[in-house]
Amino acid sequence: MSSGPIRTPVSQIILSKHDQDAEEEPKKKSREDWRKAKELEEARKAGTAPAAVDEEGRDINPHIPQYISNAPWYYGSAGPTLKHQRPQHEDEQGQLDKRAPKGLNTTRIITKFRKGACENCGAVTHKRKDCLERPRKVQAKYAESIVVHDEHLVNEAAVNYDEKRDRWSSYDPANHREIIEEYEKVEEAKRQLKAEKLKNDPDAEISDEEGNEDKYVDEVDMPGTKVDSKQRITVRNLRIREDTAKYLRNLDPNSAYYDPKTRSMRDNPNPAVPEEEAEFAGENFVRFSGDTTAQATAQLFAWEAHGKGVDVHLLAEPTKLELLQKEYEQKKEQFKSSTKTHIVEKYGGEEHLQVPPKSLLLAQTEEYIEYSRSGKVIKGVEKPKARSIYEEDVYINNHTTVWGSFWNAGRWGYKCCKSFIKNSYCVGMQEPEGYSEQHPTSSTAAVVADPAAQSQFKVPEVPPERPASEVDSAPSSESSSSEEEEVKPEKKKSKKKSKKREKKKKAKEQRKQKSKNKETKEHEKTKETDIPEELDDRKRAYNSMYDVKAPTEDEIEEWKKKRPRAEDPMLQFM
Repeated sequence: MSSGPIRTPVSQIILSKHDQDAEEEPKKKSREDWRKAKELEEARKAGTAPAAVDEEGRDINPHIPQYISNAPWYYGSAGPTLKHQRPQHEDEQGQLDKRAPKGLNTTRIITKFRKGACENCGAVTHKRKDCLERPRKVQAKYAESIVVHDEHLVNEAAVNYDEKRDRWSSYDPANHREIIEEYEKVEEAKRQLKAEKLKNDPDAEISDEEGNEDKYVDEVDMPGTKVDSKQRITVRNLRIREDTAKYLRNLDPNSAYYDPKTRSMRDNPNPAVPEEEAEFAGENFVRFSGDTTAQATAQLFAWEAHGKGVDVHLLAEPTKLELLQKEYEQKKEQFKSSTKTHIVEKYGGEEHLQVPPKSLLLAQTEEYIEYSRSGKVIKGVEKPKARSIYEEDVYINNHTTVWGSFWNAGRWGYKCCKSFIKNSYCVGMQEPEGYSEQHPTSSTAAVVADPAAQSQFKVPEVPPERPASEVDSAPSSESSSSEEEEVKPEKKKSKKKSKKREKKKKAKEQRKQKSKNKETKEHEKTKETDIPEELDDRKRAYNSMYDVKAPTEDEIEEWKKKRPRAEDPMLQFM
């Protein structure tokens, strides 16, 4: 406020600094000075201290807000004043024209690129990274001729802090005159058109936007709405104050959700009370009650009819639309009944349409069944289990379990006899030689051939022949002393030959093992070929072990009853 501490403008501080170089800068106020200024402000407001006086000797009201009493930076006031709030004379407005120029310098046009200028547009006042112009296809650096203006360069020492951030600095009020003139031309054209219409047809009513806009506003009488056409205001309250607030209908925090922002409660706050008897059943009940659903159905019918080429509209021709909708519903019912009778006449089955009510179909029976505490049937016949159309509990070759009921070491088998051979004969519970309680460490050890099958096809091992080099290298008893001296280098050769012999032995053993595996595979193949075609698992089709029969009419009817229907509107309630 004006009676508070005086805020010295930054420009005044800078001017006083330039004028009085010898003087020191004003010291900052201490806490004691701020306290005294606050007490003086309170005393001026209370009337115990005289009010502040401006340069003309007038008292300044201490209750004037600070944003009014403080002068702007460009006014240059040295003390409390309200002169900036009074009309200014023409001779006193000269300092307002002394503003820092901004924008482009249109007094000079540049047509050639200068060294150090922006490579994009050619202005020398900024670089390429600071350029705000669009990226040119041919940059100004490589263009033969350009047309560009430089920005105004302001000396930082001559512009103070407030002036540099003034949003209206260098604004020309004459620019707004163009907008005013444009609107005046539009209004003049409207008046001329109105005069021409009245001249041509005096009896015609001219729909003036300004005149008819608020013609019937005062007659509007809506609850919770206040309209005044003279002041052009409309005040709406979302709720009539006499009504009970929606959140007071049910104070249970788990009841219907109340949105305080829109003051809406869509669900029923009291679901136990019937919606017809409830005083308030939620906003959704109002939306889907009465003629709302009929209106929505009529609108949907109008859209569909218009899409199929019928020229009808709900708001323009409501009677025509209602008659068309009634005619459509009658023809639809006639078509349904005619289709039903046609199907019955063609395929028969009218006796199935005369079905007794569901209360008789699903009624109680006279069959008596008594159960024990453990759940076993004491009297009566237990309800049979539902079975499929495929064969169940059929075992072959004396087995009591099916193939695949046993798994061990990467192989399937029968659990009753732990046999890994499919379609084999069951010989009772026993553990075969290939059975192991622990799983193998690697996948290669999991698939092991039957040792019994391997024992049938053993190949007799042939002792390795002695190579001729060994016979030749052995020294004879009748060798001379000169030959004995040559034995030492031959010993080195014999070591190398022994290594070669070991490698050959290993290669022979590997070949023997491969031949054994090959013979066992051939033996298994011969076994599989002896299996009859009806038991051969490789030549059968998918699920061909069962007799696939055509379903009966009862089974088809049962399937039709139980199959899901996506178009059923009551599917979500089941």
